[in-house]
Amino acid sequence: MKSDYIYKFISIDEYSSTPKYLQLSNSIVKAIENGKIQKDDILPSINELSYEFSISRDTAEKSYKHLKKLGIVESIAGKGYFIAKTDIVKRLKVFLLFNKLSEHKKFIYDSFVAALGEHALVDFYIYNNDFLLFKKLILNIREKYSHYVVIPHFIEGNNNAAQILEPLMGENLILLDKLLPGLNGDFGAVYENFEKDIYQALESAVESLQKYDTIKVVFPPNSYYPQEILKGISQFAQDYAFNFKAVYDIKTEEIEKGNLYITVMEEDLVTLIERLIMTKHKVGKDIGIISYNETPVKKIILKGISTVSTDFRKMGEMAANLLLENHKYHLEVPFNIIVRDSL
Repeated sequence: MKSDYIYKFISIDEYSSTPKYLQLSNSIVKAIENGKIQKDDILPSINELSYEFSISRDTAEKSYKHLKKLGIVESIAGKGYFIAKTDIVKRLKVFLLFNKLSEHKKFIYDSFVAALGEHALVDFYIYNNDFLLFKKLILNIREKYSHYVVIPHFIEGNNNAAQILEPLMGENLILLDKLLPGLNGDFGAVYENFEKDIYQALESAVESLQKYDTIKVVFPPNSYYPQEILKGISQFAQDYAFNFKAVYDIKTEEIEKGNLYITVMEEDLVTLIERLIMTKHKVGKDIGIISYNETPVKKIILKGISTVSTDFRKMGEMAANLLLENHKYHLEVPFNIIVRDSL
C-alpha cells in the first residue's frame, strides 16, 4: 500500500513532552493495534517523514530504529521501510501529566516508564503548575486512554482541580505525589503524607537538631508546595520546644546563629548558601540546613546537605504496579531524612 495512506495515522502533539521520535513510533503502533495499518504496508521514507512533520532526519530515523528494535518494522534496500508484523500484544495507553519536570520528577518518570516496560505506550505532558494549562490538557484529551496518571500541584486555581478530574473518575485514574481534596471515588493514588512525613522525619533526627533553638522554614507564598509541610514542621517545633518561623524571602532574612533552616525550593537553598558563605557562621555547628527532596549533588555541597525526601524512584515503580495490576489502592510512599554534615 502507498505510504501516503500512513500519514493520517501519524501525529505529533506540540503540547506533549514525549520525545517526538516516540510520538511517531507510538502513533504507528496504535494504528496497527486498531487495524488501520496492515502487514507489508510501506512507510514513508525518512526524508518524507522529516518533511511532512518538520522534524530532523535524526528524529525520523530514531523512530524507525525504535520500531525495528520492537520487531514491528523492517527495511530493504530499494524498498524502504515496511511493516514486518502486526501480531503484536495490545499495550495499555497511558496519559501521564506532571506539574513540572525537575530532577526528582525525572526519577519518577524514568522508574515509571521502566517498570511499565513494553506493556504500555505513554503520552507525557507537563503543565508547569499552571491551572489553566492543566484544565486545557485534561479537557482536550484527543483520544481514549486506558489509564490517566496525574500529579496535581498548582500555584493557584486548585479549588477546581477535583471538578476538572471528575470526568476521569470512571476511567483508570491514578494520582501521584499528593491526594486532591474534594476528589472522592474509585481511583488509585501513590502519594506523600506531607504533614505526617515531615513531622516523623524531624522526630527521628531530633538529637541532631538539639543544638539549634529556632526552626525557620523558607516557604515562598506562591509556592506549589503543600501547606501541610508548614503544619507538620510547626507542630514538631511546638512539641519539641523549638521556636518556629515561616520565612517568605530568604534574601532579606537575617542569618542568625542557632537557626535551623529548612528550604523547599532549590533556588532558596542556593541563595541561603550564598549568604552563609559571606558570614562567619559554620554550617552544621552555628547554622543548620535541611533541604527538601534528595538529589545527588546535595551529597557534595558543603560536604553534604541534609535532606528530607520521599523515594521518587519508588513512587514511579508503585504507580506502574498499580496500573499493571489494575488496583485502586491509596499507597503512601516511603519518606525519610538523610543526616549529613549540614546538621
